[in-house]
Amino acid sequence: MSSLTALLKSLPTSVPTRLDQGLSQLAITANAHQREQLLGLLALLHKWNRAYNLTAVRDIDDMVSRHVLDSAAVLPFVQGPRLLDVGAGPGLPGLVLAILKPELAVTLLDSNGKKVRFQRQAVMELGIENVTPVQARVEQFTAATFDQVISRAFASLVDFVTLTRELPAANGQWLAMKGPGADDELRDLPPGICLHKRHLLEVPFEVAQRQLLILTQQGVE
Repeated sequence: MSSLTALLKSLPTSVPTRLDQGLSQLAITANAHQREQLLGLLALLHKWNRAYNLTAVRDIDDMVSRHVLDSAAVLPFVQGPRLLDVGAGPGLPGLVLAILKPELAVTLLDSNGKKVRFQRQAVMELGIENVTPVQARVEQFTAATFDQVISRAFASLVDFVTLTRELPAANGQWLAMKGPGADDELRDLPPGICLHKRHLLEVPFEVAQRQLLILTQQGVE
């Protein structure tokens, strides 16, 4: 029995149903392999979380909505092809986006060793070939530029943009996943950075408001 098969067998029956319903509500089509990888990610996260406290979400049904579906909700706005997930934690949203859009080249960046170890384990066990986990502080990270830089729970907009100012390509974008209280942060954006688009996100099974803020350098369409 493969490690992925064993992981899938450990899942409660409610989890695949909840995932399928949520993806359908988001109008996302996942093939059988992608579905297995997403379920495997959930099983692996739930397993590791008991020992390593990777996330405050303990219930695996809640992990479906708060982690996988929340990450998947931004899929229509992710073009890449080079995507950097800053402060990725256990790999969210980057792992989910990499599974659902395998043409992406995703780099996961986090300074926490146990979370990066989980990222690497997930990449290996789930056979995700388009993800590169990196353990480093963002202010010390140097690499080629990225088409999009995304953050789900990393920092304020000001810190997010300031610490990653050199990482988007000349016509690149910052994608900031935020709750409802981001307007004050928008007013404090550094000079030369502007709000390009705002998308309200409807995350299945979640009542809290979520939004995606797409930021660009001024003059970039």
